[in-house]
Amino acid sequence: MAPKVSEEYKIERKKELVETAQKVFIEKGFVHTTMQDIMDKAGISRGALYSYFNNIEHVFLEVLKYDKKKDIQYFVPSDEGSLWLQLKNWVEEQRLYIERIDQGLLYARAEFFLSSEYANDKGNFPYINERYNRIIEAIEEVLNEGERKGEFRPQQSARSIARYLISFINGLMLDTFQLGHEQTKVEEQLSVLLFTLEILINPKFANEE
Repeated sequence: MAPKVSEEYKIERKKELVETAQKVFIEKGFVHTTMQDIMDKAGISRGALYSYFNNIEHVFLEVLKYDKKKDIQYFVPSDEGSLWLQLKNWVEEQRLYIERIDQGLLYARAEFFLSSEYANDKGNFPYINERYNRIIEAIEEVLNEGERKGEFRPQQSARSIARYLISFINGLMLDTFQLGHEQTKVEEQLSVLLFTLEILINPKFANEE
C-alpha cells in the first residue's frame, strides 16, 4: 500500500516542479520545451509529472502564475513607510529584470502568445486576462491607498496610471529583448518613467526622501 502524501508535501513538490520548468522554458523557450524535457530536468517519471500538470500549456501557465507573485508582492499597500518609495522600488526591480532579459521568460512568453493553441482559442486561457487585470488592480490599490492617506494627489485615474505603467514596462522589455540595452537605454527610459509618474501621482513626500 502506497504511503499517504500530505497536502503540504504536494504543494511544496508542485512549487519545486514549477521552478524547474521555469528554468527549462528560459533555456529552450516555449515551442521547443516538452514534458519530457521537464521530466528529465526534474528527474521524475511521466506519471509523477502528469499527476500535477495536464500538458505543456498547463505547466507554462503555472510558471506564469509563480512569476507573477514576485510582482504582486511589491503592490501590497504598506501601513508603514512611503508608498511612493514602494513604487520606486518596483521600478528598480523592473530595471534589474530587464537587464537580465536573456535570463527571463520573455522569449517563452512571446512564443506562447503566438502559438496556435493560444492564438486560436484565447477563451480557453482565461488566466492570461486575469493575470493582466490582477497586476493592474494591485497597482491601483497602492495608488488609491496613497490618495486615501494624503500621500498622492493623482492627476489621472488610478486605473489609467496603472495601465500606463504596465504598458510602458512591457514595451520596454520587448524592445530591449529585440534590440539590446545599448539601443533602448533602459536606465534612461526608466528615469523618464519615474519623472512622469511623479507628475501623474504628485506624491506629497517625494522630495523628502
